[in-house]
Amino acid sequence: MSEPSIFTRILQGEIPGEILIETENVFAIRDINPQAPLHVLVIPKTEQYRDVTELAAGDPALLAEVVAVAKRIAVEHANGEYRLIFNNGPSAGQSVFHVHGHVLGDIEENKLVGF
Repeated sequence: MSEPSIFTRILQGEIPGEILIETENVFAIRDINPQAPLHVLVIPKTEQYRDVTELAAGDPALLAEVVAVAKRIAVEHANGEYRLIFNNGPSAGQSVFHVHGHVLGDIEENKLVGF
């Protein structure tokens, strides 16, 4: 059995983290290394899916909930405008293999993160 991911450890209170939203299946925390004025991670509570491709194939309803929570974060913190990014694999910047989406908002005009 593998160790719990850092996200699971935050959810369980073992590691400090500011949980902004929590539903039955998903939670959202501020990124500790923000790449935009608003940078929040939206994370399914289950560790079953390593990346967004696995999540989309295995539980489309859970992926839809992740997107809905991302929109809620953007409405509450960035006038409803946001980028939602999923890194898929190490060479794409994924460092935690517990699927999560990055909600980025309040991005300065012509300063798209990742481009």
